[in-house]
Amino acid sequence: MPNLEETKQRLRGISICPVITPFNENGSIDFESLENLIDWQIKSGSHAISVTGTSGEPSSLTVDERVKVMETAMKAIDGRVPFLPGTGTTNHDETMYLTKKAVEIGADAALVIVPYYNKPNQGALYKHYKTVADSVDLPIIVYNIPGRTAVNLEVETLARLSKDCPNIIGVKESNKDFEHVNRVLLHCGRDFLLYSGIELLCYPMLAIGGAGSISATANVAPAKVAEMHNAWNEGDIKRAQDLHFELMPLNDVLFKDTNPAPAKAALGMLGKINPTLRMPMDVPSKELQAEIKNVLQDYADVKETVQH
Repeated sequence: MPNLEETKQRLRGISICPVITPFNENGSIDFESLENLIDWQIKSGSHAISVTGTSGEPSSLTVDERVKVMETAMKAIDGRVPFLPGTGTTNHDETMYLTKKAVEIGADAALVIVPYYNKPNQGALYKHYKTVADSVDLPIIVYNIPGRTAVNLEVETLARLSKDCPNIIGVKESNKDFEHVNRVLLHCGRDFLLYSGIELLCYPMLAIGGAGSISATANVAPAKVAEMHNAWNEGDIKRAQDLHFELMPLNDVLFKDTNPAPAKAALGMLGKINPTLRMPMDVPSKELQAEIKNVLQDYADVKETVQH
């Protein structure tokens, strides 16, 4: 097991980009573009990389494809920043397999989503996570996104897991209930790593002692999202607040359709990828694409590359 305290220190105060999975027009994975995206993210200032989370369309990938994406990302990162692949699925055995693969390839931690669709109760969620955590010598970040999974991992369950499983060191909360996220730190401890997965809560979570964000917006504007965290870490609160509000229009437009469709459209406009999604997902409407392009042109770090 890695030194958990050292790992927690490395993973605090950071912007973790949940990189999208680029596809070719025929639906196959575009591994070259994936490598290029990761390189751009790191050079733009993102502090860590995740793949095969919600933004990576994991439910549209086979298990073998997810492993290949993880391996490609690990190679592209080349030790420059921490790597936290998403290894959770709706299937317990697949989650176990992918989490063990994360150990094999040398990931720094695994991001494990609450199983989606099947709506396990809190006791079942505890059993699922404890079994996964006990099976690996790897730090685990729980991923709670009730809007996608149809079940909320309650604070009491998370606190029990953090107490019983030393390698469960944090949580990504894509949870609009700010009272809930406050209680995470109260009951799991102030050193528990709390990441925001809700874009408009990335700054507020830092203010209560959060560890950073895993924000889909970082796919499109990595430098500004990272800069907000850097400003906070340096004690420049006003600059962090200014960036929070500066990013808000982009955050808003990137969630007017289901993630990652708007982010992929934006990355297509930036010339980074072919903006293809696998069915049943599809690109945003022409009207929303026009709105995304208009908003992108207001951001100095990307506007010069927007395709006209």
